[in-house]
Amino acid sequence: MNDSKSIFEFNNKSNPKQWQVVNDDVMGGLSMGLIQINPDGNGVFSGHISLKNNGGFCLIRHDLERMPVGSFSKFVIKIKGDGKKYAFRCKSGEHQRHTYSYDFKSSKKWETIEIPFKEMEAVFRGDELKLPNYHGDYLAQIAIIIKNGVEEDFTLEIESIKIK
Repeated sequence: MNDSKSIFEFNNKSNPKQWQVVNDDVMGGLSMGLIQINPDGNGVFSGHISLKNNGGFCLIRHDLERMPVGSFSKFVIKIKGDGKKYAFRCKSGEHQRHTYSYDFKSSKKWETIEIPFKEMEAVFRGDELKLPNYHGDYLAQIAIIIKNGVEEDFTLEIESIKIK
């Protein structure tokens, strides 16, 4: 096992355009999320979830050059949240339709969350699939989504995303 490898570390020079925002307007919803860099150099994923027009989610994702990750076993994310539930997601291939997802509840203080690859379940458009959990051979995309089924404002501060 290797120690750890950085997947994305935010800093004052980070370009938020390296992350794509996907709001539920892709299917008619009215939620609005964005990602910015705060004065401390951390990424801030924030916005408002609306349930109007069958909406209810905001997501940010970062595409990677597909890389082997077989010598690692978990993601390690350093975040400060708002007490709400989020999900961390990944894809092993750029043309893969489903993602692997892991739900976590944020806290209002800085914390390090460890996400074992083997606990990330295959999902497509929010539905669990009868596929094996993430096998951790390759990594092509990382994402964070909020989709709690309630109308709410949200803020998640992100310092780093690593694999270990």
